[in-house]
Amino acid sequence: MDTATEPLESRIRASFARQSMLATLKATLDEVTEGRCVISAPLLPETRQQHGAGHAGATFTLVDTAAGYAALTLIPPGTEVMTAEMKINLLSPAIGDRLIATGEVVRAGRRLIVVRGEVVAEEAGRTRTIAIVQGTMIPVDPPAGE
Repeated sequence: MDTATEPLESRIRASFARQSMLATLKATLDEVTEGRCVISAPLLPETRQQHGAGHAGATFTLVDTAAGYAALTLIPPGTEVMTAEMKINLLSPAIGDRLIATGEVVRAGRRLIVVRGEVVAEEAGRTRTIAIVQGTMIPVDPPAGE
């Protein structure tokens, strides 16, 4: 399908399906709307650090990706985004059954897209915020052949 005419959610889901890192984390794309994206993943034994909590690298991967896809929803089809910078505050250990990352666009300019995100750990139906981020995405041309 031509990305210039492909519906927004289909375009984001097709891109998400090409992310091998997210497949490794067993992540799912739970919600896509203009300027917002939600991704979740189970806390797997392979993604924990030595104390048993989820590794900060997994937390960052999920929220960086959610924020990136939130930005991608607001730029022209056929264009991609990459993270230019991202600041994370780890507020609490990632303890629970799964992580849920929400990314949102704060402001979308022509050259820079400011994003924010939050990660919560879910356990027995209860959630606790474990990380917040703020960052900048930049629109880029897709790699040749895409």
